[in-house]
Amino acid sequence: QVQLAESGGGLVQDGGSLRLSCAASGITRSINVMGWYRQAPGKQRELVAQTTSTGTSNYADSVKGRFTISRDNAKNTVYLQMNSLKPEDTAVYYCRVVVGVFYNYWGQGTQVTVSS
Repeated sequence: QVQLAESGGGLVQDGGSLRLSCAASGITRSINVMGWYRQAPGKQRELVAQTTSTGTSNYADSVKGRFTISRDNAKNTVYLQMNSLKPEDTAVYYCRVVVGVFYNYWGQGTQVTVSS
C-alpha cells in the first residue's frame, strides 16, 4: 500500500521560510514525477512545483525565485524549500507522486499559514 507522509507545514510570518517534506513508502516501481500542489480556501488546487526522474523541474510563476523543489531518490522523498513567504502563499499543500505512467498518488495535505 502506497503512503505519502507530509511534514513541515505551520504558521510563519510574512517573509519567513518553511521546508516541506513528503516521504513515499510502499512503492515498488520507479517514481516518475514528484511534486507539490496547493489549494487555498475557495480556490482550485494548483501546481506549485514538480520534478521528474530526469531532473527537470518546473514552477508556478508565482513562486519562481522563492521556492525550490528537490528530491532524494534513495529515500523516495521530495522537498519544497519555501523562502520569502507571502500571505497569498497560505494554503493546504499536497504532495503528489506519479509512479510509472499511470499510477497517481496524493498526500493528505499540510497547512501552511503566512501571517501579515
